Amino acid sequence: MPLLDVKNLKVHFPVTRGLFGVKARLKAVDDVSLTVDSGETLGLVGESGCGKTTLGRAIIRLIEPTAGTVFFDGEEISSFKGAELRIRRRKFQMIFQDPYGSLNPRMLVQEIIGEALDVHSLANGFGARRKRILELLEAVGLNAAQAERYPHEFSGGQRQRIGIARALAVSPKLIVCDEPVSALDVSVQAQIINLLQDLQRQHGLAYLFIAHDLAVVEHISHRVAVMYLGKIVEIGQAKEVVGAPKHPYTQALISAVPVVDPASKRPRIILPGDVPSPIDPPSGCPFHPRCPIAEARCRAEIPNLREITPGHWAACHLAT
Repeated sequence: MPLLDVKNLKVHFPVTRGLFGVKARLKAVDDVSLTVDSGETLGLVGESGCGKTTLGRAIIRLIEPTAGTVFFDGEEISSFKGAELRIRRRKFQMIFQDPYGSLNPRMLVQEIIGEALDVHSLANGFGARRKRILELLEAVGLNAAQAERYPHEFSGGQRQRIGIARALAVSPKLIVCDEPVSALDVSVQAQIINLLQDLQRQHGLAYLFIAHDLAVVEHISHRVAVMYLGKIVEIGQAKEVVGAPKHPYTQALISAVPVVDPASKRPRIILPGDVPSPIDPPSGCPFHPRCPIAEARCRAEIPNLREITPGHWAACHLAT
């Protein structure tokens, strides 16, 4: 049984359009299904605005899904509210993209981390609370003296380490990492990625790792899911998705990744046009207006995810 099992999840936002305020629905996440096993990292990639962050937040109920179900650790959490949901939230946490905006600037580091311990009553007494906070700081590469400082006194990488310590405070089983290194320098990115991998090995954590950098995702992930216009268009083992992509969109993404060796340079695939609006998505395959191999069938029929090779799935009529 997978730790996380998402089935047919949809997140639609009501919007108004035009001079007369015509009501429409923005389909940010449109019928997504995926699983994450204990101790596994599932990378989620795609262009900005494709619905990655919305999907991650809907899974842990920071955004209410429009439809679909989420099973976590064998229990459906889609309908839980209030105290019931708060109890389950100990098991899944989130690391946010912006290390500058995700920490309260008025709180000391020890207060930021200790808040989670207080909410879930995980430390009995001041001494136990202080000891746990210092253990968490040490686990992410910070020291005891830094517990008495404010977020503005830290670099971006250090702030993200504080965010990771806060997520670890409640001993979760799953952490949704929402582009946790995209705002950091390249050298700092490597340090944070290595830290996340070390913590995964030590604590058996599962990650849903959201990013748009395929090189980072391939390095940290066991499996990769590719998202386009609110849908999963390809999913499989990381090496297979990156090394032998089946969907034309994934092929275009990978062709844009820089390579060090000029001899192994791939031909660049330039996609025409822009990503369609999620308010008015195209008929049939959502990628067909930009697809270089689209046929009449692609414009009429929505392709289902199908297994092209063992464990490698793609939502494309023409994938082989």
